[in-house]
Amino acid sequence: MNPRHPLVALLVCASLFGCSTSSEHGISIPLAATRHNAGQIANTTLANWDQKTGFDFFISGVPTGTSLPLRIYTFIHKGSCQQPGPVAYAMNSQVTTERAAVTGWTFSRTAPIALPELLAGQYSIVVRSAPEDGNLDLFCGDIPQSGTVK
Repeated sequence: MNPRHPLVALLVCASLFGCSTSSEHGISIPLAATRHNAGQIANTTLANWDQKTGFDFFISGVPTGTSLPLRIYTFIHKGSCQQPGPVAYAMNSQVTTERAAVTGWTFSRTAPIALPELLAGQYSIVVRSAPEDGNLDLFCGDIPQSGTVK
């Protein structure tokens, strides 16, 4: 038996255990399709980046007739999807997307607010089509408050 194999196995197990006990977990939020984009699904994962929050999005589709290359705008609103308030943060310095390996689109955004602060308030995320495509709200998801995050 080669003595390096048990050492490699030990290192792999230790690294997996370290990852599973990290206090810096991402938060996954399902996004509900609006009536303009019925039947589609979406999700975003939030991660703490110092004094910013990173968002990784996956959307399954957009309304028929949307122009390509796909341009998506994202906003954080005060309030919930059911009772939206004003825009708190626009995350639109980059609006392009990438075609995902599976059917859908992926894109990333950054908000200038730390994740704990974002989780302390009541906010929602809105994904919107480009102005030339009707400026339609396509998806919305409520950001859970700190007490509701597991």
